[in-house]
Amino acid sequence: MKPFAFAALAAASLSLAGCGENLGAGQQLNVVSGHIVMGATPDRPSVGYFRVDGGPRDVELVAVTADLAQRVEMHETVRENNMMVMKPLERAAVPAKGELVFKQGGKHLMIWGINGAAVRAGKLPMAFVFTNNNNERILFDMVIKQPTGDAGGEAAMDHGAMGHESEKAAPDAAKK
Repeated sequence: MKPFAFAALAAASLSLAGCGENLGAGQQLNVVSGHIVMGATPDRPSVGYFRVDGGPRDVELVAVTADLAQRVEMHETVRENNMMVMKPLERAAVPAKGELVFKQGGKHLMIWGINGAAVRAGKLPMAFVFTNNNNERILFDMVIKQPTGDAGGEAAMDHGAMGHESEKAAPDAAKK
């Protein structure tokens, strides 16, 4: 019996040692909130905003994808020559124990052709891809909101200067 008890104790110790990797590591990388505002018309892209809490190490967000959308791009509003312009964003830093915020007037997602079923369900499942652990993916359901109709609001964003004005959303994107 003693050899069996020793083996059981050794196995339990080894399994607990594996759990210790995250003990004391603190906050883990996580998408903690977010929403999408549908485009003002079906031919306009939707816009997405979210917040990521950083984990124990600096990482970068390198992509956001959605199987139920035709295309998702990261963009940033910046001042150039005394004008606000929008530019594609290749990656965004998430500082260790800090946060990355995509918000109106700054970094944001542009989303074309959201599937009608996702619009009716009121959420779009998205995958956030980071530069850690072989491009870790964090899944997060972004709540879909309809445009508010205020001409200066988030749904009224004009991305036409970026050459996307000829892009059309999927015909079912605005169906409810």
